[in-house]
Amino acid sequence: MTPSAGGTAHEFIESAMVHADMLHTLARRLTDAREDAEDLVQEVMLKAYGAWQRQGPPRSMGAWLATICLNSARSSSRKRQVRPREQYNERALEQVSDPSDTELLALASIDALDINRALGDLSAGQRQAISLINLCGFSTDEVARMLDIPRGTVLSRLHRGHRLLAVALADRAPR
Repeated sequence: MTPSAGGTAHEFIESAMVHADMLHTLARRLTDAREDAEDLVQEVMLKAYGAWQRQGPPRSMGAWLATICLNSARSSSRKRQVRPREQYNERALEQVSDPSDTELLALASIDALDINRALGDLSAGQRQAISLINLCGFSTDEVARMLDIPRGTVLSRLHRGHRLLAVALADRAPR
């Protein structure tokens, strides 16, 4: 592996792998099937490595990878025909770290399948905002830059998406 504008392949891997969980979480929320998410992550890594070699390392590796993921997901969805969603069953949270945290207790009692269905029913913009902010940990300013939209639009999508999720999951939470 020879050095290039972005450094060695090893340097790219070290920088990118720090964000692998975030990238997989985001890809899973942007696609209908686990296999599609895995394909998307691979595609993102290939595109990112090529850009890394041509242009060098980005200022914010996580935001850069998330932006590539968003753009790749949009391109893929335009090319694909619509097909039924994958059905699977996982627990939303296997262990609750703080039993006094009522939010975590409520989430732990809701099946991951229900959460994924509810997320899938949101608009693409709301799903992206929730995934990037709540699941990947980006700030609203970072998400606004990634999606190339005003911060207020990000906040609006996040708020409306949260409200729709709350309504969709209300009957599944403990009372």
